[in-house]
Amino acid sequence: MEFIALTIFPDLFASFREHGIIKRAIDRKIISVTTLNIRDFATGKHRVTDDRPYGGGPGMVMKPEPLAAAIRAAKSSAPSAKTVLLSPQGRAFDQKTARELTACSGLIFVCGRYEGVDERIYQNYIDLEISIGDYVLTGGELAAMIIIDAVTRLIPGTLGGEDSAEKDSFSDGLLEHAHYTRPPVFEDDAPPEVLLSGNHKEIEKWRLESSLIRTLLKRRDLLEKGALDRQEIAILKKWCTDIEAIIRAQSSSGTGPPSGGQQKR
Repeated sequence: MEFIALTIFPDLFASFREHGIIKRAIDRKIISVTTLNIRDFATGKHRVTDDRPYGGGPGMVMKPEPLAAAIRAAKSSAPSAKTVLLSPQGRAFDQKTARELTACSGLIFVCGRYEGVDERIYQNYIDLEISIGDYVLTGGELAAMIIIDAVTRLIPGTLGGEDSAEKDSFSDGLLEHAHYTRPPVFEDDAPPEVLLSGNHKEIEKWRLESSLIRTLLKRRDLLEKGALDRQEIAILKKWCTDIEAIIRAQSSSGTGPPSGGQQKR
């Protein structure tokens, strides 16, 4: 898969390409990550890529001529690639989007700066507009790297384990289960015995419950909007039964709060 970043700061991608999973994927020729300097497509002595907005107002806007020329140059080397504008106004990026993008032969990222890009670029040159969150960055370069990293992980052959990507958080709509490693005891705290039992069926059951607990406590919204399978629903129903039994036990023992809702002081 071919990734091309159009940016006025191409050196930002140098370190990104030289480490970890991205470097391994490049070395294996699973992906390529290249940059085009938008300034190289600007005219004039100073290679200006921005100008004041029509109508006045703060900040500067990226000029359309160098951006259009850079996009055309990228398209000439990757004609089937989708052109992506990184923008807070775009579709929210999530695991589903990352998975959909793996179907593309390539992605050309327009890394905006300043107040944004000329609207005519968006209207005539952009296939997708993507946002990585409801906050403001100084440029689209970091957003491009995040998307490249997330998409690359999903391409077969990139990760060490065949099912590594499928076990990640959000892959099945849930947060990932808790993890433990050596030493067996750390600060008087040991991992659950089931993880040391060698019983793979029980380990998978524990991991599913751990995943559900984490999701319920940290991201309940994922449970509300996700599609749970029968096993996951059965676990949640069992928890409800257990919690109801605890409430009944507390009520019958008289240890609950006094009637009227007033707490003892």
